[in-house]
Amino acid sequence: MAQSITAMVKDGQQYMQTWPMQQQLYGMFPECRVISATKLSMKVMPALGVLTVAALINLQGIERLPQALAIGAFFLSLPMQGLMWLGHRSNQNLPPALKSWYLDIHHKMQMQGCALQSPKAKPEYKELARLLKTAFDELDKAFTKRWF
Repeated sequence: MAQSITAMVKDGQQYMQTWPMQQQLYGMFPECRVISATKLSMKVMPALGVLTVAALINLQGIERLPQALAIGAFFLSLPMQGLMWLGHRSNQNLPPALKSWYLDIHHKMQMQGCALQSPKAKPEYKELARLLKTAFDELDKAFTKRWF
């Protein structure tokens, strides 16, 4: 399923807001590290890109403007790369092992009385993110500790 770049970036932003940033998940999923790096790059890279272009033009002269702009564009593209990775990942189907874990958590949460939508036949990572966010927000730490 081909997705446009703008839709992928939008999905990445939503996935970044949905994914629970819990210490227990850092070792299990790369999302936590990618989200942290993407948030940091969104703050730092625009300034670093502008400073790099200005410094290169100042040191190398205007003759090196194309190279300086290419390096600046690289720095500015790093946050977009993180958002695109997250958007692509959010729309991938869960592998069989994670799917069974997703269904197990979903069943246990329903047993605890959480109001959830019925599980999908082919869940994607964004459904797992919503389920984990609900679990960490609504259930106590003793209950979620058993899963990790």
